[in-house]
Amino acid sequence: MAKSSTRAAAQKSSAKPVFVLNGPNLNLLGQREPEIYGRTTLADIEKQVRARAKALGLTADCRQSNHEGELVDWIHEAREGACGVILNAGAYSHTSIAIHDALAALDIPVIEVHISNVYKRESFRHHSTISSVATGVICGLGTIGYDLALEAVKSKL
Repeated sequence: MAKSSTRAAAQKSSAKPVFVLNGPNLNLLGQREPEIYGRTTLADIEKQVRARAKALGLTADCRQSNHEGELVDWIHEAREGACGVILNAGAYSHTSIAIHDALAALDIPVIEVHISNVYKRESFRHHSTISSVATGVICGLGTIGYDLALEAVKSKL
């Protein structure tokens, strides 16, 4: 591919937003188990993510659902509508073959994010069904993990 067409492809993909998808119970951030997840709310994270995306020359489309099928639908939508996906699938990270299969169909960067260090928690959280189809995984760094995930997506475009 010629340099000019490579640059054009990069510009075209970066015109699409990064989908920032949050799964079940993440709407309760700031209230639920603050000793694990902190006091930062999902609205705070979305504001932080949009600001960091803008600084990187990206846009972020932030969404949250407690419903597995809706997350799968959004991942399908990302095939044509996003330049990358940042996914905190919450408990679905450990159980969802459907989310795994939807992510496997993507040809864009996928970064799996966990606010807490899942390896310091219950043993059932030590396995992720989605890590094998993610470009990378960030866990245990708190909400800064979302910013790092944006930088990772940007580096892969």
